[in-house]
Amino acid sequence: MMDVTDRHCRYFLRQIAPGLQLYTEMVSAAAVLHGDRQHLLGFDPAEHPVAVQLAGNDPASLAEASRIAAGFGYDEINLNIGCPSARVSSGRLGACLMAEPDLVARCVAAMRAAVTVPVTVKTRIGIDDHDDFAFLAGFVTRVAAAGCGTFIVHARKALLQGLSPRANRTVPPLRHEVVFRLKQEFPQLRIVVNGGFDSLDGIAAALERVDGVMLGRKAADDPWFLADVQARFHGCAGLPDRGAVVRAMHAYLGREQARGVRPHHITRHMLGLYRGVPGARGWRRFLAERAGGDDATADVLLHSLAAVAAV
Repeated sequence: MMDVTDRHCRYFLRQIAPGLQLYTEMVSAAAVLHGDRQHLLGFDPAEHPVAVQLAGNDPASLAEASRIAAGFGYDEINLNIGCPSARVSSGRLGACLMAEPDLVARCVAAMRAAVTVPVTVKTRIGIDDHDDFAFLAGFVTRVAAAGCGTFIVHARKALLQGLSPRANRTVPPLRHEVVFRLKQEFPQLRIVVNGGFDSLDGIAAALERVDGVMLGRKAADDPWFLADVQARFHGCAGLPDRGAVVRAMHAYLGREQARGVRPHHITRHMLGLYRGVPGARGWRRFLAERAGGDDATADVLLHSLAAVAAV
């Protein structure tokens, strides 16, 4: 998720759910080739397993960006063919490429030839008026033939004209049944469904039909939900409580602040940690008011934790 799943967010979420796969923000291949690679691709080893999400339309550039990302140690390279923003589409990137499956296939083939880690594709169920199952199946058939074995499918089509990216997450109706049918038609592929999941029972029901569920906004708004996901579907013992997560992030924030990172860039991802429990409002208010100041330090987290404990 753009402006959400940066390395600080991923480190935070990893403290909550040690076994779930994490994904970066979308990074353009051109930025990887010509920009600050450490800033764009650097991550903490604690984030594993973690995938980098790339955007591009040139097979050679994507292959080189994939090779560079793999060198940083990512466990998966994901090609984004799902972003509906006008700015992305104007560069012939993201969801608009669903209309060019041959090009996407060439990109995937080049990426796979450049790395040994899995290359996956994130897409939509369709774009604009191209939203019938035959269109989606044709796209998947062509890209799978190039060597993609995993498709992460947002169960909404993308409307590329007249809707903002935010509206594209809510206005086109969810059609999970299309993704479930995709798994039926392509049992040899790993199909992961994305979009609208906000309950454990809903995830469990989907996992009876597909191979995985990707969570987005729910994880950002209610990060502790991932602890429940971890416990139910991965059964890991010894999961931390919220206080332990805060103390771990206190140590992390101290290290990052010593490198010049402002506390707000980390604490902004933590505002929803106490969502739905007593003290949540005080936690959010304290962090929002104190973490952005010029004199803020890592101890703002401990002070916020004490405020919650006093409720």
